Amino acid sequence: MPATCYTYLGPEGTFTEAALRTLPEAATRQLVPKVSVPAALDAVRNGEAAAALVPIENSVEGGVTATLDELATGEPLMIYREVVLPIAFALLVRPGTALADVKTVTGHPVAQPQVRNWLAAHLPEAVWESAASNADGARLVREGRYDAAFAGEFAAATYGLEPLVTDIHDARNAETRFVLAGRPARPAARTGADRTSLVVWLGDDHPGALLELLQEFAARGVNLMRIESRPTGEGMGRYCFSVDCEGHITDRRVGETLMGLKRTCPKVRFLGSYPRAGVDPDDLSTASERAGTSDDAFVAAADWLARCQDGRP
Repeated sequence: MPATCYTYLGPEGTFTEAALRTLPEAATRQLVPKVSVPAALDAVRNGEAAAALVPIENSVEGGVTATLDELATGEPLMIYREVVLPIAFALLVRPGTALADVKTVTGHPVAQPQVRNWLAAHLPEAVWESAASNADGARLVREGRYDAAFAGEFAAATYGLEPLVTDIHDARNAETRFVLAGRPARPAARTGADRTSLVVWLGDDHPGALLELLQEFAARGVNLMRIESRPTGEGMGRYCFSVDCEGHITDRRVGETLMGLKRTCPKVRFLGSYPRAGVDPDDLSTASERAGTSDDAFVAAADWLARCQDGRP
């Protein structure tokens, strides 16, 4: 059963489920909703599921802290795929509810910053309370706990609700990135349009500590796509860094960057190298590639060093 089971942040009707169903393999898997990100990932850790899809980053709100923290701690997991899903909300209500009847609203905490301006303009007196997920908010509306929920329009039928207003978003082109995480194994094959994710801990707090970490990437021409600090729970001022960079672990510049981090940092957790969603390798320009950072340049430098060590000119 675990080999045919994928978990996701539930319940049914979440954007996470919609993202998971865009993967071709989802059609042949049993899709099991879980009540939280930790529950979805723990199902993989304990062998109940082959993989879990969870949200990791939103273009408006930034990183999803529950996912960042869960991937940084506990038994290691690896990311094998990502899905980027455009996000627009609908205001879901029980049949017969008018906009003037809406006094309480709910949704996932990450949704609130994406609809804050719309709420202020159309429901300025409504009271917001957070739910475990947008779909769970819809369930609570069905049960009469709240008057309306911000969720995907596709969730209306699942919970017997009606979309009172659709296509709600304060920021146009808002997107959420989801990752498919499984147990550690060989990374996904290099495509030429890849992302590498990792978590890095600093050895001690001293002037320039973060700069030293960043220089491992800069010296090898590796572009950082995202870096966020997260508390380690070991005391005030103790942080680790969740990092995404361009490239694949089999790229020489990326591999040597990881070795540099491993040499200088007390702990580095590799979270995977995987294809970037919606990016065609043929569309990536190499014009901005810094001199000396290509695989050929690294191979030539290694060959030169070997010849010097052997006493060859």
